Amino acid sequence: MPRPASRAELLAAIDAEFSRLMEDAEGVPPEHRLRGGACDDWSVKDLLVHLDAWHGLFLAWEEAGSRGGKPEMPAPGHTWATTPELNEQLRRKGQDDGWDEVVARLRASTARIRAVLEGYGEADLFTKKRYQWTGSTSLGSYAVSATSSHYAWASQLIRKFTRGQAPSAAG
Repeated sequence: MPRPASRAELLAAIDAEFSRLMEDAEGVPPEHRLRGGACDDWSVKDLLVHLDAWHGLFLAWEEAGSRGGKPEMPAPGHTWATTPELNEQLRRKGQDDGWDEVVARLRASTARIRAVLEGYGEADLFTKKRYQWTGSTSLGSYAVSATSSHYAWASQLIRKFTRGQAPSAAG
């Protein structure tokens, strides 16, 4: 799927990629969902925790930016260079949460992002440098990264992980 370049394309991509993500994640047998290996030592549940956490970051950026502020990106105390450490911090924060709780939270945060994006006009989403806080890019570009392209990345990892969990025919 090409990178969305309009509000309609963005919302459609969010819907399609999120649907595929949830189908892939929920298709993983429950006994494999918490097993590391989906992304290095992360489990499928850890991937979902990660996505939900990045939704929270995006929503915080958008909220601060819409009030005229400049959010600390990617998160307070972090730079883009320290994203691996941030990602591990976010994973640990959700490691004790149950599968159903993580899935419900991810569904809710996806709906919140979608609702926020529906409130923006086309030019507001895809005009570069429209908002000071987005720098040289657009709000829509950040949204794509936090949603549809992130979902596609996680889906690909989950499908690969699932194939690796299947018993071999020679078995």
